[in-house]
Amino acid sequence: MRLATFNILHGRTVHDGVVDVQRLQDCVRALDADVLALQEVDVDQPRSNLVDLTAAAAEAMGAVTHRFVAAIAGTPGATWSAATGDEQPGAAAYGISLLSRFPATSWQVVRMPRIPVKVPVYLREANRVIVVDEEPRAAVIGCFETPLGPLTVANTHLSFVPGWNRRQLRRLVRDLRGLPGPHVLAGDLNLGPAAVRRYSGMRALAAAPTFPHDAPSRQLDHLLTDDDGLVATGALAPEMPISDHRPLIVEVERR
Repeated sequence: MRLATFNILHGRTVHDGVVDVQRLQDCVRALDADVLALQEVDVDQPRSNLVDLTAAAAEAMGAVTHRFVAAIAGTPGATWSAATGDEQPGAAAYGISLLSRFPATSWQVVRMPRIPVKVPVYLREANRVIVVDEEPRAAVIGCFETPLGPLTVANTHLSFVPGWNRRQLRRLVRDLRGLPGPHVLAGDLNLGPAAVRRYSGMRALAAAPTFPHDAPSRQLDHLLTDDDGLVATGALAPEMPISDHRPLIVEVERR
């Protein structure tokens, strides 16, 4: 079975700034994932041509079930508010998606603690400090019937604010362990492997640098498990025509 996580940068190609849904779908087909976690996903946003990117990805991978969870209602960088789950259909939103070729038995949404004030953040690549109004963060959790047995998968995109992402990770792991196992945690955690291992207590299924896409030097994207019987037999982090991240792909089997 193949698992993958990919921060898709709302489907944008970095070198030309274009969002082309065909490029996104070609990437999803190339991933060939059975369960796919996506972050930075748009719905009805002008910058992504008003496309439902989750639906486009689901069509490309042949998903039988999928869920989009909005973290933001409105437009990032413009007018937005924290999503509540009560937004009207057709409203612009931005968040995360979980897609599967296997049927789901249940879905859960976790809304993460948010920093209540603007905070200064050091940008290492730009060597400068900016003040940010940190966006809301969420997780979507699906319980799936897979060829390897029942599997509960969580997808999230954690804060890039140091310390706060660790708090969010601990909260999510606590909630995840309250659901039937075994568990897999996927997503852009904005943390390196050592911090992820320390604050999640989970085991990495793969280790590979995923950011930045052209010359990756850091692993921000992770696939983790708490199941000793779930074993990775292969892992990839290939460069794709979209995004500033590389996807992380893992082949798993049960032993």
